[in-house]
Amino acid sequence: MTLADCDRVAQIRVGGWRSAYQGLVPQSYLDGLSVEEDAERRRAYLARGDGSVVNLVAEDAGGELAGWACHGPYREGEVLTGDAELYAIYVHPDQVGQGVGQALLTESVARCCAAGHGRLLLWVLKENDRARRFYERAGFRADGAEEPFEVDGVAVPEVRYARTLAR
Repeated sequence: MTLADCDRVAQIRVGGWRSAYQGLVPQSYLDGLSVEEDAERRRAYLARGDGSVVNLVAEDAGGELAGWACHGPYREGEVLTGDAELYAIYVHPDQVGQGVGQALLTESVARCCAAGHGRLLLWVLKENDRARRFYERAGFRADGAEEPFEVDGVAVPEVRYARTLAR
């Protein structure tokens, strides 16, 4: 991902939230999401990045950005572990089911393997059945860890998924 991609990535991320999390998080939160503010955050993250976080984008057949994924070190509190974490993966709602998410996930897994990580972990909303099936088809399994996540004062629990990586 480059700075020039940030506006489109923000559109994809905000659209992904509004589509994937409808009914799972408060609608007021989804309605309040701003593409412009999200794009500014993406630019700031890229500008201050130290290279440990990898942002990937995928293009559709016409060359338009269709998806974004982000991975980096897994933190157990403030301690870095030898594992990696998939922080985010979003596909433009019009492209869902077209293989974009699978391509991004496959590339993230490959890069984490190449970097020598033992596992790739991720957090997913407990009630997000579609995302959970997606990760399970890719070899991820819930490992029993759960954590509270609050959105606009509403508890939206997350579960952790893990996949062992080949070294």
